[in-house]
Order: sequence, then C-alpha cells, then structure tokens
Amino acid sequence: MTALVACAHGTRSAAGRAAVASLVSAVRAASSAPVLDAFVDVHGPYVSDVVASLSGDAVVVPLLLAPGYHVRVDITRAAAPWSSAVAPSLGPSPLLTSLLIDRLHAAGARPGDAVLLGAAGSSDDASDVSVRAAARSLSAAWGAPVPVAYGASRSPSLAAEVARLRAVTPRRVVVASYLLATGHFHRRILDAGADLVTAPLLGEGSPDPRLVELVLERFGAAHPTGRAAAYG
Repeated sequence: MTALVACAHGTRSAAGRAAVASLVSAVRAASSAPVLDAFVDVHGPYVSDVVASLSGDAVVVPLLLAPGYHVRVDITRAAAPWSSAVAPSLGPSPLLTSLLIDRLHAAGARPGDAVLLGAAGSSDDASDVSVRAAARSLSAAWGAPVPVAYGASRSPSLAAEVARLRAVTPRRVVVASYLLATGHFHRRILDAGADLVTAPLLGEGSPDPRLVELVLERFGAAHPTGRAAAYG
C-alpha cells in the first residue's frame, strides 16, 4: 500500500515539534494508508531516508505552506531516485483561508484593523507567488486589503511593514501568522511590533480538522488511485 510521508520543515522548538507530531498523528488516525513523519531540515528522520526505506511506494506530502526551495528541490530530489510522488504544498487553499479568518477572530481582530499576512519567507519566486495568492484569498474573505510581510529572505520585512502601516494609519496593526507551527519565525512575528498576532495554524491542543482534511486532500490528489485511498 502506498504510504503517506508527511514531511515538515523541522524545528528546534519543542512546542513546534509537538504541534507537527499532533498533526501527523491526526492524519494517521484518519487515513487508511500508512502515515510516516519526515523532515527536510534541522533534524530527522530525514525525508530522503524515509522514502528510501519505502523503496518508492510513497507520496510525500509537504507540511509546508508554499512551494519554495525545500519542496521544489530538497523533497523532489529525495523522492526522485525512488519515483515517489510529491504532492503540492498545503497553500494556498480555501481551508487555510477559513482557518486564518478564525485565527483573526480568536486573536481579537476587528473590522477596520490593518491586517497583514506574516510568512516565513523564501528566496524562491514560486513561494512568493503562492503566499501572495494566499493573501489575496484572505483579503477577499476579510473584506479589506491584506499585504504580505516576511520574516526572512524577502521584502518587505515584518518589522518594516508594521512600521509602514503605523506611519499611514491610526488603526491597530494585526499580523495573521501564515506559519504552520510555533518556532523561530513565529518569534520574529511576535517581535515585529504589531498590536495583535494570531496563533500559528497549528495551535495548542488537537489540530484543526481542516488541516487534517487538507493533508489528506493533497495525498489523494497525488495518489495514483485517487482521493479514496487517503481515507479509512
């Protein structure tokens, strides 16, 4: 049976690792396919080793929000020798937009606040295109413009964009955290000086069912026998 390899970035944050583990566990409980965890950076089990152990009978689902270097190069290279499929990144998706809206409400954001989407950042142009598509979707759902700012590698930076908004409006500045889990980049968002910052998409406790659905949706789309293979 084709396995689902859920491949996250990796983090030194214990809370971030626990959040990702909770998502993988929830996906495993909802799937009829074997589900293994893997990581592309920072710590193992590394995706190249996990895919090799399966001899290619796998679909790698990146637990990454945009199709940057890690998806296009690192994960693709790990999968290629074994002809394993690589599913698209999680974002953009209406499911993520819906979850971001809920995170904004939970943080206390109100109509009239200046909302921006805070992402990790990547030198890969495809990642920027994806994040900006997510921002447009959030803007449509929120009913107001939502600019993008980054923690690294791209402009504008989070701190610069927060400062720009403060200079042009008296409104509260709210950052919608476009990150899967807490860690280095969420701390960068918290330090940027916004009035409010939403929780990452994976908060404390059980993962939101929309994230589980999205991972299974990506697996089903990449699996040769289709979506039905994802579900138990």
